[in-house]
Amino acid sequence: MNGYIANTDAGWHAILLAQQRREGAVREANFWKPSDRPFGVLRPGEPMLFRLKAPHNAIGGVGFFQRFSALPVWLAWETFGRANGVQDRHEMEQRLLAIRARNKVGAVGEPQIGCVLLSDLLLFEPGDWVRLPDDWKPTTVSGKGYDLASGEGARVWASCQERLARAAAPLLVADEQRYGEPIAARSRLGQGGFRVAVIDAYDRACAVTGERSLPALEAAHIRPYADDGSHDVRNGLLLRSDVHRLYDRGYVTVTPDHRFRVSPRLRADYANGKTYYALDGRRIATPKRSECMPSNEALAWHEERCFLRA
Repeated sequence: MNGYIANTDAGWHAILLAQQRREGAVREANFWKPSDRPFGVLRPGEPMLFRLKAPHNAIGGVGFFQRFSALPVWLAWETFGRANGVQDRHEMEQRLLAIRARNKVGAVGEPQIGCVLLSDLLLFEPGDWVRLPDDWKPTTVSGKGYDLASGEGARVWASCQERLARAAAPLLVADEQRYGEPIAARSRLGQGGFRVAVIDAYDRACAVTGERSLPALEAAHIRPYADDGSHDVRNGLLLRSDVHRLYDRGYVTVTPDHRFRVSPRLRADYANGKTYYALDGRRIATPKRSECMPSNEALAWHEERCFLRA
C-alpha cells in the first residue's frame, strides 16, 4: 500500500490539533493548496502523513485521503470552516493571495484552490512525533510517496499505526480478495465531504433545473441524515436551493426512474407553483459515474415516506 508524506504548514497542524484536543477527534479536514492542479498521488482510503517543516522536521499526524476537488475559497470555507486549518475566511484569502504573489501566479475569474479532502485525522502531540524517513531530502517541495510495506516507509507507517491504535483510530484491514494484502480502511464521508462529492458527481449543475450558479446549489440528502440516511454520495442530489427546500418538505420528489414530480399540495397550500409544475415529469440529470448514481432504495423511501400526494 502507498502513502504520501506531505509538507505541512505548522499553523494548519496547530489549529487541527487544538480542535482534536477540544472535540476529541477531527473527522474531516481540507489539506488545501493554492494551485487547482489535480492531486493524483493517493487512492481513496490511503494515508497522508503530515511532515512538519523546520525546525520540527518530524511527522506530526496522519489522515486518510477521500477525494480531490478544485473549489472557490468561499465554498471551501463555508464547507469546512476551521478544518481548513485557518482561523477565518479572511486569513485563508490573505494567505492565498500572499502565496500567489510570492510565486507570481495570477488568477482569472473566481480563484479556485486545490482541496485534498481527508477524513479520520489523528494529529500527534509533540512527544509522539515520528522520525522522518532516513532518505527524506530537505529540498522536497510538496511531498513524497512511499511504499508503506517496505523500507523506511514501513518503519514510519508502523510508528503511525501504533499511535492510531492507542487512539482507537482507523487502522489497516485485511482484504481477503487480495489474499491478505493490507489496505487502508475506507472511512465514511463527513458532511463536508458529502457536499463536495455531490457537487462534483452532478458536474456542478442542479439535477432538476440545470442551474450552474454554484452559490445557488446545495447537496440534498435523499434520506435525511437525522432519519438514518448517510453521507454517501448515492444518498445525494444536487439541487437549486429553492428546489431543495421543497424537496425536504415533501412538495417535490424524484422517483426511482429519475422523474421529477410535483405534489398537488403545492398549489393547494400556496395557490402557486407554476415554475415547478412546468418541470413535473421531467427526467433529472444523473451522474456520469455509475457508483455515484442516486440509490433507488433511497429515492423510493423519499417518494413513499415524504412526498405529499394529496
